[in-house]
Amino acid sequence: MTEKEYNLCVNQYADNLYRFIVKNLRHEEDARDIVQSAFEKMWRNRESVDNTKSKSYLFTVAYNQMIDHIRKVKRIELKDSFLEDGKSIEQGNSRMKQTLMEALNRLNETQKSLVMLKDYEGYSYEEIGEIMGLNSSQVKVYLHRARLALRSYLVSPENVR
Repeated sequence: MTEKEYNLCVNQYADNLYRFIVKNLRHEEDARDIVQSAFEKMWRNRESVDNTKSKSYLFTVAYNQMIDHIRKVKRIELKDSFLEDGKSIEQGNSRMKQTLMEALNRLNETQKSLVMLKDYEGYSYEEIGEIMGLNSSQVKVYLHRARLALRSYLVSPENVR
């Protein structure tokens, strides 16, 4: 990958990558750090990164860093402070959006990432598989299960208004 190709990658994928990470973490500073770190890693490894696979490389690196970050936060028990940050962001949102976010947060990390990549970002099953290290059949099955869990939560009597 040349410097020009790298710069083109930054221009093409930075916003999508940030949006994916911030929707999962709901913490803007941490999302910026993860995105920057993913681009740094790509820059350091630019000679071994195939330009045609740069998108999946970036999303894979960022996804893995996000998972590591989530695990680290859980280990050091800062989960409550992150939840408070997330709630302050949601205060201006409508009840429906809040209910949807609650439903998404009930999913495990893999399911939530699958839903975000497919339904929010519009990636193909194959691209998602590359990003998350799954084959397309696994992506379809896990995504189906995640959507069933979302539907079950969203149509429960206490959430329908």
